[in-house]
Amino acid sequence: MKANPQLIQTKDGSHTLYLPGIDEQYHSLNGAITESLHIYINNGYLYQQGEGKNVFEVGFGTGLNCLLTALESEKQNTPTTYTAIEKYPLPNELARQLNYPELLDKEAVGLFKKIHQANWGKPVMITGTFSLHKIQLDIITQPLPGVLPADVIYFDAFGPGKQPEIWGLPVFEKVSAIAKKNAVFVTYSVKGTVKRRLISVGFQIEKLPGPPGKKEILRGIKAG
Repeated sequence: MKANPQLIQTKDGSHTLYLPGIDEQYHSLNGAITESLHIYINNGYLYQQGEGKNVFEVGFGTGLNCLLTALESEKQNTPTTYTAIEKYPLPNELARQLNYPELLDKEAVGLFKKIHQANWGKPVMITGTFSLHKIQLDIITQPLPGVLPADVIYFDAFGPGKQPEIWGLPVFEKVSAIAKKNAVFVTYSVKGTVKRRLISVGFQIEKLPGPPGKKEILRGIKAG
């Protein structure tokens, strides 16, 4: 595991993890759940219209985006296949300390446990509507095996200033290659190089109001 992450509490009461080795945290200190709901659920998953959805996440991390998506899948009765890649999966004992389920609803407790107990490397049915496929790989150096054509893409890697390679053109080319026409791409970074690279691989982009503590976020739509 990278750099012994430390558990810290954000302003909305939800946990995030801090990596002292790179001076970076997994979520906004202004609220982990608040940030994830705003960027990935409200402006990504719910923005994409369809009877069923294939979601692809770059950076599984704590599993928070996955949990929120599973809850929304059940709420909306929307069949959802969720594929997430992660280079450094969290140890289960650390994942068990995260307080997201307690701050959401009672269904979240069992869901979060199933999400983290699901084996890596193969699809697992988490609920009647939600299937999860966790893949351990380095997107910078490896291809994307087993990734279904995506309707929604969550790009939730560490920041461009901390891990610039993951925000590079070769990675965006891989992501674009698995994106369906009109696929929705959402991320927290509005850096100029990120916008230009997304445009160059076929996304039409727009800046949207951000969650607390962040002025703007980015959404892209894959052109035909």
